[in-house]
Amino acid sequence: MSSANNSSKVTLFCVVAMMMMKMMMVEAAATPKAGGQSKHPKTHTEAPGGAEAEMIPLQIDNKFLKHYRSVRPLQNASISPWTNNITNDATLVPPFLSEARCLLRGCLDLDGVEDLNLESRPIMHQVMLLRRVKSKGAEPGYHYRLESRLLAVGCTCVRPTVQYQD
Repeated sequence: MSSANNSSKVTLFCVVAMMMMKMMMVEAAATPKAGGQSKHPKTHTEAPGGAEAEMIPLQIDNKFLKHYRSVRPLQNASISPWTNNITNDATLVPPFLSEARCLLRGCLDLDGVEDLNLESRPIMHQVMLLRRVKSKGAEPGYHYRLESRLLAVGCTCVRPTVQYQD
C-alpha cells in the first residue's frame, strides 16, 4: 500500500473517530436518567483560568468505527500538490494526526510546469481531539480533555493577494 493511501485512511479514521466521540459526549450530557440524573457520574474540576469544568466518563467502542474505502488520493492529482506528515502523540485520541504540507509556492499549469501567477495555500480544518491528562487529587488515574486543533488537510490554488500602493 502506498504512503498516501495509508495517510488518507488514517485521516478518515481520525475524522470518523472525532465525530463519533463528539456525538457520544453530546448524548451523554443530554440523556438524563429517571429523576433528572444523568446516567454517568459527573465530577467538577477547576479548569485553567479558574472556570469550573464538568467531567463525564467516556467509553470508546471500536466496533462502531467503520472502515471506509478511500477515495482517489487527490494530493498527486491536484495542481497544488501536497504531502502528508503524520505525527504520533500517545496522549491524544486519535494518536496519529495527518497534516498536509504544500509542495509548491505556485501551481501547476497544463504542461506540469509551476506557474507563480497563482499560489498554493493550505486548506485548514478544525478537528476535535481528546487529550489524556493525569488526574490530580484523591483518585489516581487519567481523564480526557476535549481540545480543538487547526490542521491543514490539503492544498488549493488561489490568486495572489495584490496590495496597490498610493
